[in-house]
Amino acid sequence: MESYADWLRARDDAELRALLSARPELVAPVPADLDALAARAIAPAAISRALDRLDRFTLAVLEAVLVLPDPAPRALADAVGGTEAEAAAALDRLRGRGLVWGSERTAAAPGVRQALPHPAGLGPPAREVFAGYPVERLVGLITDLDAKPRGFPDADRLLRRLAELLADPEPLIADAGADARAALAQLVWGPPVGRVADARRPVRVGTATTPIERLLARGLLAAEDDRTVTLPREVALHLRGGRLFRDVTAQPPPLTGRTGGLPARSGERPEDAVARAAAGAAFTAVRMVEDLLERWGLDPPPTLRSGGLAVRDLRAAAARLDVEEWHAALLIETAYAAGLLTRTGEVGGEWMPTPAYDVWLLRDTAGRWTDLAHGWLRSDRVAGLVGERDDRDRPINALGDAAVRPVAPAVRTAVLRELAEAGADLAADADAIRARLAWRRPRRSGPLRDRLVDWTLREAAVLGLTGFGRLAPHARDLLDGADPAPGLDKHLPRPVEEILIQGDLTAVAPGPLVTELARELALAADVESTGGATVYRFTPDSIRRALDAGRTADDLTALLTRHSATPLPQPLTYLIEDVARRHGALRVGAMASYVRTDSPAVLDEILADRRAAPLRLQRLAPTVLASGLPRGELLDGLRSLGLAPVAETPEGGVVITRPDAHRAEPPPTAEPARWRADTTADEAVIAAAVRALRAGDEAARLGAEHAASAPSGEPPRSPAAATVEMLRDAVERGARVWIGYLDPQGRASSRIVEPVRVEGGYLTGYDATRAAVQRFALHRITGVSEIDS
Repeated sequence: MESYADWLRARDDAELRALLSARPELVAPVPADLDALAARAIAPAAISRALDRLDRFTLAVLEAVLVLPDPAPRALADAVGGTEAEAAAALDRLRGRGLVWGSERTAAAPGVRQALPHPAGLGPPAREVFAGYPVERLVGLITDLDAKPRGFPDADRLLRRLAELLADPEPLIADAGADARAALAQLVWGPPVGRVADARRPVRVGTATTPIERLLARGLLAAEDDRTVTLPREVALHLRGGRLFRDVTAQPPPLTGRTGGLPARSGERPEDAVARAAAGAAFTAVRMVEDLLERWGLDPPPTLRSGGLAVRDLRAAAARLDVEEWHAALLIETAYAAGLLTRTGEVGGEWMPTPAYDVWLLRDTAGRWTDLAHGWLRSDRVAGLVGERDDRDRPINALGDAAVRPVAPAVRTAVLRELAEAGADLAADADAIRARLAWRRPRRSGPLRDRLVDWTLREAAVLGLTGFGRLAPHARDLLDGADPAPGLDKHLPRPVEEILIQGDLTAVAPGPLVTELARELALAADVESTGGATVYRFTPDSIRRALDAGRTADDLTALLTRHSATPLPQPLTYLIEDVARRHGALRVGAMASYVRTDSPAVLDEILADRRAAPLRLQRLAPTVLASGLPRGELLDGLRSLGLAPVAETPEGGVVITRPDAHRAEPPPTAEPARWRADTTADEAVIAAAVRALRAGDEAARLGAEHAASAPSGEPPRSPAAATVEMLRDAVERGARVWIGYLDPQGRASSRIVEPVRVEGGYLTGYDATRAAVQRFALHRITGVSEIDS
């Protein structure tokens, strides 16, 4: 008799590749042979994952296979309300995923019935659901419904008779009364089980008083245990009118939403209007992330004991960016997901930009946005949860572990794909998207997914993946695995290197500034307004801030002259020279602190000023004053008098009061890469896995002595650079190579390998000498030599 493993073994290589592509978790790691693959494919966890990927119609067909005695395409089509071609196509999908099998008769794969205990919302047939009844109770039940059985009581004969009586249960239902029929109606479409007290209590037709007792006495409900009753399948099908499902369709619900309303320019396509709006949002998101991380690089917020970001720091970030808190939380979580932000330690650390942030700054705006979009799309962190409370009534903080939801990446991708299907003419609404997702993945529905749909739409608009509710062309590229930067770059404003400096001590940036100019201008001037253009204002405080950071008056003048579209106005040059002339004339040290100057007259003026009394100054020498205040407080006090002192080191040098930007290395992750439910595998790896399964099956049948042997002689040796180049060339050509390999103990071995992929410091390929797919550390490969296939 054919087994499930035999059926798998009879599949050709193309069918096995399709199975492993649809269920990639089956090859992580690659099973030893097809018997091991069959055992893994019918494991409860594997079956559950495969069921989670089925759409509503295909799942209904599978449930019908479990219910119908002969699940042929015509019978399945009648059961689910589709055409025979639609039912046959669904069967092919199920067969391709290994969920149904059989060469002569279609049957559900082992383990499917256990994963779907109530197919189509139906309970077990009467013979099964009453099988646990004692013979005495079955005799009483049959006696009340028909007549006392003749002869010696036989459980099997009693169950057959009860099933015959329930084949047409309408007289029994009518006899039970209208209130009993109403109780059955609650279980008709599933689930077919209910909870009642003392379900196994003895009850007969003559003594039954309540609706449940009348149903139990007539066999219309069966007591599973002391608190559970089940509706027999025959009764449910009668009340359904013979139907298995109420509203199953072979196609997802249609997308609905707003049409038109795009402010397209003359001769512009709708896609271009969407791209323009999305590009504006993308540019703003990139600028805000840069602004926030620049600030946190100088003044990093502390890490909470729980590992997240404090509410006050989130509010401060929102105030700095002039956005709502959810918006700030999204940008922070996205920066973290993109690897631009991390914490310095588990306890007592701070949130700081990573060295990758400095590399990110060197990229153009489109490239930077691409990094953020990739991070957001694959992140399992949900910014929308920030500010809510968890199951233990504790607040969910940004960057905290409580915001992790593993389903988030799959839902985001699914929502964007629905928008892609809608096209540029339709702004699909959230309810329509939820309905389609419920059809595509019915087993994953729930309140969290419904909320994730709303959050995804909101976040996609803020991050620049959508415009006017439509998916932007560059976001389509992102979904398809292509580079979205070229498509986005066409619609981004060009970075400018010139500013318009005006006589009222303001500078106007007519567009986004190049990174270096933006950072220097933010240091020397204050942002007065933003919008289509950014207005900066130069003040004595902003000029002093630049001087405190180590810039000189000549540096500032040269910078502004180089980037100004017009000659520098005299008021600005006078301001820079005046602040620079007074800057540093006073030196402050710690004695607790002191004041030093080359002009005794300046100290005379300070001591004569009554406002200086709180500074507790004492003259130590004609040019030196001492104070009991800390150096920082003394600096602030002197500046409040209209002076411009600078801090001094013990050696007499100037202290740069703008601290160097901090960076933190992201902690190495100890978590190995794991297959998620929607993870896809590389086609080359799948092909290598099929070869390994076939070889493992052959080795199990014929013996290990038939495995491939490496060539005789010493393992090959080649330079490291040449080794990597030869392996990559073998991947492109699909060639077989002979490699020398050192194990962790330093023992050398020879392998015959068909390389599949070279990345991340590892070679992945089919090892013909071991009949398995293996990963080889590149630094352990001593050499490569090509051999004949």
